[in-house]
Amino acid sequence: MRLIIGLCVAALLFASCTKKQEALTSPAPSATPAASANCQDRTLPTPTPLDSTPNTKPTVSIPDGPPPCKLVIQDIHVGDGAAAAADSTVTVQYVGVSWSNHQPFDSSWDRGQPATFSLGQVVQGWQQGIPGMKEGGRRELIIPPSLGYGDQGSPPAIGPNETLVFIIDLMKVESTSPTP
Repeated sequence: MRLIIGLCVAALLFASCTKKQEALTSPAPSATPAASANCQDRTLPTPTPLDSTPNTKPTVSIPDGPPPCKLVIQDIHVGDGAAAAADSTVTVQYVGVSWSNHQPFDSSWDRGQPATFSLGQVVQGWQQGIPGMKEGGRRELIIPPSLGYGDQGSPPAIGPNETLVFIIDLMKVESTSPTP
């Protein structure tokens, strides 16, 4: 009987030590655990060539598998006009789609007019993904939750921890900085 109790105690101590070791070597949890658990850093296919022509509503194609963990910026068509800066006001046409259900949640095309806004007033994914883009260009942004709407989402259209996919046509750039 003492042997059985001794073995049980040894097993419990071993399990406890193993758990402590796992806690020491495991990465720290992220601010959005559900998002980080369901993403994967990987190379994504370039968006389809049919979507390379700006000024026509694009079709957003989401590849199979988990979303990327980091911001993905892919030029579909490089413009030849002025480049957007972090402090620019831009006029764009765009389509936004949720990665999880492949459903559009917003589209300036559907409203029949482009949107104009300062890059300082949008989600971090746009603030990081638009600078450098040139007028006349089309760009795809895949925005992880941490650079989008995070844990809270933007109900009812965007759920919590949603990865967002945008195809954006940059029509006009206005600098908000005074020119010297």
